Amino acid sequence: MDSLGNIVFKDREIENERLELTDTKANYILGPSLTMRNCTLVLKVSARRLSLKLPHFIDCTFEVKQELKNYQSWVAASLKGCRFKGRLSGCDFGYWPEYMDLPWYQHGSIEDCDFTEARLDGCRIMGSDPASLRFPKWPCFTILDPIRRARELNSVQWPGGFRPIIVEGQYRDPPCTMAVTLYAPSLAKRRETTEDAFRAVIEQFDFIVY
Repeated sequence: MDSLGNIVFKDREIENERLELTDTKANYILGPSLTMRNCTLVLKVSARRLSLKLPHFIDCTFEVKQELKNYQSWVAASLKGCRFKGRLSGCDFGYWPEYMDLPWYQHGSIEDCDFTEARLDGCRIMGSDPASLRFPKWPCFTILDPIRRARELNSVQWPGGFRPIIVEGQYRDPPCTMAVTLYAPSLAKRRETTEDAFRAVIEQFDFIVY
C-alpha cells in the first residue's frame, strides 16, 4: 500500500493465484496492462474502493463476500470465461464507451461468463451479446434485448406499477442495454407486491430467462 492507501496491480500477468481484496481502508486499482488467468478474486470492499483500468480477466472466479452495489466500472474490464458468486446490485458489464471518456472505458467486454451462482439485482449487460452468458435462475430473471422489446414489455400491466424498461425521458435506459437481470424478492418488496405476481407476468414472454 502506498502513502495514499492505494494497492495497485498493473503491468503484469498473474496466473493461478488467489487475490483477497478485503482491506476496507485500501483503494484497489487493477490495471492498466494487467492480465489475470485462472485466478480467484475475493471482493469484500465497497464500490468506491475498487477501480478497474482495463484489466483482462480470463477464466477467473469472483467471490463477492460483501454486496457490490452500483458498480458500473465492470465496463472498464475485459471478462472472458469468468464465474461470479455472491450478491451484485446495480452493476453493469460489457461495452459501454459512452459511460466515461477515460481510455479504459473504451474497450470493455464480456463473453462466456457464468452468473448462475450469483444474485443479480438491476444488473445490465451493455453492448455485448448475452448469448454466451449464463444467468441466474429464479428468483432472478433476465430480460434479453429489452430496448427492442420495450413496446411488448410495457404493453402489459406489471405489478406495483413497475416498468421494466424506460426508453424515453431523463431516466431512460441506454440504447446499448442488451440484457437486464432483476431479483424478484427485492423487486416485490420495493413494489409492495409478491414474487408470484411478477412471475405470472414474466411467464408471458419467451425472451425472459428465469
